[in-house]
Amino acid sequence: MSRMGKKPIALDPKVKVEIKDGVATVTGPKGTLSQAIPAGISISFSEDGKEVLVSRESEARQIKMNHGLMRSLLNNMIIGVSKGFSIELEFVGVGYRAALQGKTLTMNLGYSNPRVLEVPANVTITVKDPTHLLLESIDKQAVGQVAATIRSNRVPDAYHGKGVRYAGEQLTLKEGKKV
Repeated sequence: MSRMGKKPIALDPKVKVEIKDGVATVTGPKGTLSQAIPAGISISFSEDGKEVLVSRESEARQIKMNHGLMRSLLNNMIIGVSKGFSIELEFVGVGYRAALQGKTLTMNLGYSNPRVLEVPANVTITVKDPTHLLLESIDKQAVGQVAATIRSNRVPDAYHGKGVRYAGEQLTLKEGKKV
Protein backbone atom coordinates (compact mmCIF):
# COMPACT_ATOMS: atom_id res chain seq x y z
CA MET A 1 0.00 0.00 0.00
CA SER A 2 1.22 3.47 -0.80
CA ARG A 3 2.68 5.15 2.27
CA MET A 4 1.78 8.57 0.95
CA GLY A 5 -1.70 7.52 -0.12
CA LYS A 6 -2.54 6.08 3.31
CA LYS A 7 -1.91 9.31 5.18
CA PRO A 8 -5.12 11.16 6.08
CA ILE A 9 -5.47 14.81 5.01
CA ALA A 10 -6.38 17.24 7.79
CA LEU A 11 -9.25 19.57 6.90
CA ASP A 12 -9.25 23.23 7.83
CA PRO A 13 -12.63 24.24 9.34
CA LYS A 14 -13.03 26.92 6.63
CA VAL A 15 -12.50 24.41 3.79
CA LYS A 16 -15.33 22.35 2.29
CA VAL A 17 -14.68 19.21 0.19
CA GLU A 18 -17.41 17.84 -2.06
CA ILE A 19 -17.31 14.58 -4.05
CA LYS A 20 -19.85 14.39 -6.87
CA ASP A 21 -19.93 12.50 -10.20
CA GLY A 22 -16.26 11.51 -10.03
CA VAL A 23 -15.05 15.06 -9.37
CA ALA A 24 -13.58 16.36 -6.11
CA THR A 25 -14.37 20.06 -5.52
CA VAL A 26 -12.58 21.97 -2.75
CA THR A 27 -13.94 25.36 -1.67
CA GLY A 28 -12.23 27.71 0.76
CA PRO A 29 -11.72 31.38 1.59
CA LYS A 30 -9.38 31.96 -1.39
CA GLY A 31 -11.44 30.20 -4.06
CA THR A 32 -12.55 26.89 -5.56
CA LEU A 33 -10.56 24.09 -7.20
CA SER A 34 -11.74 20.82 -8.72
CA GLN A 35 -10.05 17.62 -9.85
CA ALA A 36 -11.36 14.52 -11.62
CA ILE A 37 -11.02 11.34 -9.56
CA PRO A 38 -9.42 8.47 -11.53
CA ALA A 39 -11.19 5.10 -11.77
CA GLY A 40 -10.34 2.77 -8.89
CA ILE A 41 -9.78 5.58 -6.37
CA SER A 42 -12.32 6.49 -3.71
CA ILE A 43 -12.38 9.44 -1.33
CA SER A 44 -14.10 9.32 2.05
CA PHE A 45 -14.28 11.36 5.23
CA SER A 46 -13.35 10.35 8.77
CA GLU A 47 -16.12 9.84 11.31
CA ASP A 48 -15.61 13.27 12.88
CA GLY A 49 -15.38 14.92 9.44
CA LYS A 50 -12.01 16.54 10.16
CA GLU A 51 -9.96 14.33 7.84
CA VAL A 52 -10.17 13.15 4.24
CA LEU A 53 -9.08 9.61 3.39
CA VAL A 54 -8.05 8.39 -0.08
CA SER A 55 -8.24 4.65 -0.78
CA ARG A 56 -7.93 2.33 -3.77
CA GLU A 57 -10.07 -0.57 -4.88
CA SER A 58 -7.42 -2.93 -6.27
CA GLU A 59 -3.69 -3.58 -6.48
CA ALA A 60 -3.38 -2.90 -10.23
CA ARG A 61 -0.23 -0.96 -11.08
CA GLN A 62 -1.95 2.12 -12.54
CA ILE A 63 -4.39 2.33 -9.62
CA LYS A 64 -1.50 2.09 -7.16
CA MET A 65 0.25 4.97 -8.94
CA ASN A 66 -2.91 7.09 -8.96
CA HIS A 67 -3.49 6.47 -5.23
CA GLY A 68 -0.57 8.58 -3.95
CA LEU A 69 -1.00 11.10 -6.77
CA MET A 70 -4.65 11.77 -5.96
CA ARG A 71 -3.85 12.16 -2.27
CA SER A 72 -1.13 14.73 -3.07
CA LEU A 73 -3.36 16.63 -5.50
CA LEU A 74 -6.19 16.76 -2.97
CA ASN A 75 -3.82 17.90 -0.21
CA ASN A 76 -2.44 20.66 -2.47
CA MET A 77 -5.97 21.78 -3.33
CA ILE A 78 -6.88 22.03 0.37
CA ILE A 79 -3.71 24.02 1.17
CA GLY A 80 -4.24 26.21 -1.90
CA VAL A 81 -7.78 27.34 -1.09
CA SER A 82 -6.90 28.03 2.55
CA LYS A 83 -3.36 29.53 2.39
CA GLY A 84 -2.36 29.72 -1.28
CA PHE A 85 1.04 29.15 -2.88
CA SER A 86 3.75 31.65 -3.75
CA ILE A 87 7.11 31.57 -5.51
CA GLU A 88 9.63 34.40 -5.58
CA LEU A 89 11.99 34.90 -8.52
CA GLU A 90 15.18 36.99 -8.66
CA PHE A 91 16.76 38.48 -11.78
CA VAL A 92 20.56 38.47 -11.43
CA GLY A 93 22.64 40.25 -14.07
CA VAL A 94 23.44 43.71 -15.37
CA GLY A 95 20.32 45.18 -16.96
CA TYR A 96 18.12 42.15 -16.14
CA ARG A 97 14.70 43.41 -15.06
CA ALA A 98 10.98 42.81 -15.36
CA ALA A 99 7.98 45.09 -15.80
CA LEU A 100 4.29 44.25 -15.56
CA GLN A 101 1.67 46.06 -17.66
CA GLY A 102 -1.80 44.64 -17.02
CA LYS A 103 -1.50 40.90 -17.65
CA THR A 104 1.67 41.18 -19.76
CA LEU A 105 5.09 40.59 -18.21
CA THR A 106 8.01 42.11 -20.12
CA MET A 107 11.48 40.84 -19.22
CA ASN A 108 14.83 42.28 -20.30
CA LEU A 109 17.27 39.40 -19.98
CA GLY A 110 20.27 40.40 -22.06
CA TYR A 111 18.79 39.44 -25.42
CA SER A 112 18.37 41.93 -28.26
CA ASN A 113 14.59 41.97 -27.75
CA PRO A 114 12.62 41.80 -24.51
CA ARG A 115 10.84 38.55 -23.68
CA VAL A 116 7.05 38.93 -23.30
CA LEU A 117 4.79 36.57 -21.34
CA GLU A 118 1.00 36.65 -21.03
CA VAL A 119 0.18 35.81 -17.41
CA PRO A 120 -2.63 33.24 -16.91
CA ALA A 121 -5.79 34.44 -15.18
CA ASN A 122 -5.34 32.18 -12.13
CA VAL A 123 -1.82 33.48 -11.31
CA THR A 124 -1.07 36.89 -9.78
CA ILE A 125 2.34 38.49 -10.36
CA THR A 126 3.64 41.31 -8.18
CA VAL A 127 6.79 43.21 -9.15
CA LYS A 128 8.41 44.00 -5.80
CA ASP A 129 11.23 45.83 -7.56
CA PRO A 130 12.56 45.45 -11.14
CA THR A 131 14.67 42.44 -10.14
CA HIS A 132 12.23 40.57 -7.87
CA LEU A 133 8.89 38.96 -8.81
CA LEU A 134 6.34 37.35 -6.53
CA LEU A 135 3.98 34.80 -8.12
CA GLU A 136 0.85 33.80 -6.16
CA SER A 137 -2.02 31.41 -6.86
CA ILE A 138 -4.29 28.86 -5.24
CA ASP A 139 -3.22 26.28 -7.84
CA LYS A 140 0.24 24.88 -7.05
CA GLN A 141 0.71 23.46 -10.53
CA ALA A 142 -0.16 26.75 -12.24
CA VAL A 143 2.19 28.90 -10.13
CA GLY A 144 5.02 26.39 -10.56
CA GLN A 145 4.51 26.22 -14.33
CA VAL A 146 4.55 30.02 -14.75
CA ALA A 147 7.70 30.26 -12.59
CA ALA A 148 9.40 27.55 -14.67
CA THR A 149 8.39 29.30 -17.90
CA ILE A 150 9.83 32.63 -16.71
CA ARG A 151 13.02 30.91 -15.53
CA SER A 152 13.44 29.03 -18.83
CA ASN A 153 13.95 32.35 -20.64
CA ARG A 154 17.37 32.70 -18.97
CA VAL A 155 18.46 29.78 -16.77
CA PRO A 156 21.29 30.77 -14.39
CA ASP A 157 24.74 30.49 -15.98
CA ALA A 158 27.13 28.04 -14.31
CA TYR A 159 30.14 30.36 -14.74
CA HIS A 160 28.84 33.84 -13.90
CA GLY A 161 25.58 33.12 -12.02
CA LYS A 162 23.55 35.44 -14.24
CA GLY A 163 19.93 34.54 -14.99
CA VAL A 164 16.53 34.07 -13.37
CA ARG A 165 16.72 32.27 -10.02
CA TYR A 166 14.24 31.08 -7.46
CA ALA A 167 14.64 33.16 -4.28
CA GLY A 168 17.28 31.63 -2.06
CA GLU A 169 18.53 29.23 -4.76
CA GLN A 170 22.15 28.27 -4.19
CA LEU A 171 24.36 28.03 -7.26
CA THR A 172 27.74 26.38 -7.39
CA LEU A 173 29.78 28.41 -9.82
CA LYS A 174 32.31 26.61 -11.97
CA GLU A 175 35.89 27.78 -12.14
CA GLY A 176 36.83 29.32 -15.49
CA LYS A 177 39.85 28.45 -17.59
CA LYS A 178 43.20 28.80 -15.88
CA VAL A 179 45.98 30.58 -17.69
